[in-house]
Parts: sequence; C-alpha cells; structure tokens
Amino acid sequence: MGSGIAQVVAESGFPVVVCEVSEDLLGKGLARIEAGLRKAAAKGKMPAERVDETLGRLSGTTRVAELANCDLVVEAVVERLEEKHAVFKLLDGTCPKSTIFASNTSSLSITEMAAGTKRPGRFVGMHFFNPVPLMPLVEVVRSPLTETAVFETVLDLARSLGKTPVRATDRTGFIVNRLLVPYLLDGVRAFEQGTGSISDIDQAMKLGCGHPMGPFTLLDFIGLDTVVLIADIMFDEFKETRFAPPPLLRRMVQAGLRGRKSGRGFYDYAQDPPMPTAGLL
Repeated sequence: MGSGIAQVVAESGFPVVVCEVSEDLLGKGLARIEAGLRKAAAKGKMPAERVDETLGRLSGTTRVAELANCDLVVEAVVERLEEKHAVFKLLDGTCPKSTIFASNTSSLSITEMAAGTKRPGRFVGMHFFNPVPLMPLVEVVRSPLTETAVFETVLDLARSLGKTPVRATDRTGFIVNRLLVPYLLDGVRAFEQGTGSISDIDQAMKLGCGHPMGPFTLLDFIGLDTVVLIADIMFDEFKETRFAPPPLLRRMVQAGLRGRKSGRGFYDYAQDPPMPTAGLL
C-alpha cells in the first residue's frame, strides 16, 4: 500500500519522500514502484519519458527526520493501533505544526489516533484501495476534531491524484469495509456450512452479482491475516456476530495460510491456474 500511494502521488507531479524501517524494505518498495511504472509504459499506458520523470520525484530514507519538510504525511504501517501511535509520536516531534497527518487505516479510529498527537485538527483518514495505482476510490475520513479546511484540502488532493474521494465519518470500517467485511465473512460461513464449494461460491458471486472476483479470491488477495485483524477491530467496536471471524478463517491464519502473500489460502497458488486448497474442512 505504501509504495502504491507513493507512486500515484509522484505520478501526479508531487515530490515524495518514502520512509521505511530498513534499507532492505526501502529498496524493495522503490524497486516495486519502478517495475510497476515500466510495466505500464511497456503496455502503452504511459509515455516512457514519464517513468523517469516520476522516479525523479521519488526519494527514499529510513530516517523520520527527513520528513521534516513534508506538507502531508500518509502513514501506511501495520493495522495495529500501538504501532500507529508510535509512528505519529515520532512525526509529531519532527514535522512542523502546519503538516497534515493522514492514516491509511482501513478500520482503526481516526479520532483515537488524532487525539494522541499535538495536531488533532490536522489529522484525517486517507484510505486508499489495493492496488493503489488502479483503484479509483479514496475514503477521506474526518474525526470530530478535524478542521473543515484540512478535510477539504485532503479531498482536493485526492482529486488531484486522479482519484474519486468519498466523505466518511469516523465509524470503524468506514463505508467500504463496513459493508465488505461481513460479506467476506459470510462467504466463509457459507463454505463451512456446506452451502457450496470455494469455486462455486466464487463463480456464483461473479456471475450472479457482477463482482469482478468472488469472496475467496478477494480474501486471498487482501490477505487472510489482514481480514482477521480488521474483523477483530470491528467486532470489538460493534459487538455484532456478523463482524466475528469464522473459526475456519482464524485457523487458516494460524496455519500460515494467508492467501497470495504466502502462496496458499483458499486457493493454492503453486498451481496454474490456482486450485482450491484441499482439506480445509
């Protein structure tokens, strides 16, 4: 997500500083951006000269101090509140009071993060969707503390990136995950209860509802561990069973079956085309 956000901002003409926790991860992130840009150019989706122009607007660092001159910092670390608090504490001591802080969280409280900083009025949610260069939506989330001018500035910025922003209030899951996560979890429950096979449920939702991919393909794409994290956060907030991760999903994560990122989830990606993973029930 971080590299995708950096790419679209740099493509839109803004200078970008990418900050990572290690030189290894930084190098991988920048290499991923370059590969994505060159692939797009090879397919004729952008002029070749634009690739070098975009890369020229990108720089990388492992030192938070090098973010001191940024007008906006978008955080995209792991979906754990304590990790995000630690990042914003460092940023608070580095960036001037004018800098806007944004979190790419998909489910955590913007208000709670903002209240832990010295600039709660200049804090928003800016939730991009994966893959960032292709997905047109950005949920821009305001807390009760967010200044109106700051909120409007971030909405305008999202538009300048070629994205379509939607306004969301600080309710756990915002708009998309509030509706999407229960759907994905119900897909798992339907499989657990014998309603249909993995491939048949996926096919039914694609052809019956016009979805670009079925729930199990999408779960694997997002990452089963990520979905469990988000679902746990939403269940803690609302205490509704529709947000509770089904036992099968939690067991798969415990077994290391996390989806595409681990090579196996509901599908086995060692095969071409991927086939449903055997023995899940």
